[in-house]
Amino acid sequence: MADDYYKTLGVEKSADAEVIKKAYRKLALKYHPDRNPGNREAEEKFKKISEAYAVLSDPEKRKQYENFGSDQFSRRYSQEDIFRNVDLNEILREFGFGGRGGHERGFRGAGRRGGFTFQSGGDPFAELFRQGQPHYETPQKGEDLHYNLPITLEESVSGVEKKLSLQRDHDVHEISVKIPAGISTGKKLRLSGKGYAGIQGGPSGDLYLNITVLPHPIFARDGNDIFIEKSISFTQAVLGSSIDVPTIDGAIKRLKIPAGTQSGTKIRMKGYGVPGLSGLKGSDSSKGDQFVKISIDVPRKITDKQLQLINKLAEAGI
Repeated sequence: MADDYYKTLGVEKSADAEVIKKAYRKLALKYHPDRNPGNREAEEKFKKISEAYAVLSDPEKRKQYENFGSDQFSRRYSQEDIFRNVDLNEILREFGFGGRGGHERGFRGAGRRGGFTFQSGGDPFAELFRQGQPHYETPQKGEDLHYNLPITLEESVSGVEKKLSLQRDHDVHEISVKIPAGISTGKKLRLSGKGYAGIQGGPSGDLYLNITVLPHPIFARDGNDIFIEKSISFTQAVLGSSIDVPTIDGAIKRLKIPAGTQSGTKIRMKGYGVPGLSGLKGSDSSKGDQFVKISIDVPRKITDKQLQLINKLAEAGI
């Protein structure tokens, strides 16, 4: 029974081209012969994932594979058919596999789209797995590592030091990283040399931290400004008052409510927002403010005395 290409790459049948490519990149890095010298099991795995990618990355071959099924497809398509017009070298070179300056080994490309040249009895992998010869000549940088790091709103404002445990090259590595004050969702921090180990003595890859700021129960952030909502009574709005307002740094500030304040009014607290962040692409280096959005609380129940007073206000045109 022929292999299920979707299972081989570990993707769903609904996977798009980008998901398929990403899955192949991950597996190719793991099972490539340069990382598993003399390992026949890894060699066979690499061949299978390469064949699966060659079919699923080509819309026409993928359509035929789904129409015929894996068994019929393997009978109808030879290895030469499967790998025709497929350029795996393009992906493998991103990992540093395959040589430079005309010494490339691996998949021998031919034709306008980099199709395969079959040698040694029609085996597209003959050159790649040729024994006793190196597959590359120069040290290569290791693959970059990406890590999604959620932080609280308070941590994004004040900055924080995080200790992370990362799976890297079959080992768990603990690192400490300083998150700068003012960072926001979508920003990336690069830690040089904290990615996967290099090949043939090459430098390690880098670690990229993808920052996500978690929602806060009372504060909201827009750029470098902080927003909070506060309810006041009708009399406070009409006569004016002072209220206590928390700030994002944990302090409590006294805020004056002017007489005649309308519902929806935003009162600015200058300098109580997020500190400016410099050095990261697209960052705003100016410090923000805190804005207090006022809403007027209308009581659901009132006493008889309160009702009488309100009726008098209504008679007075208020």
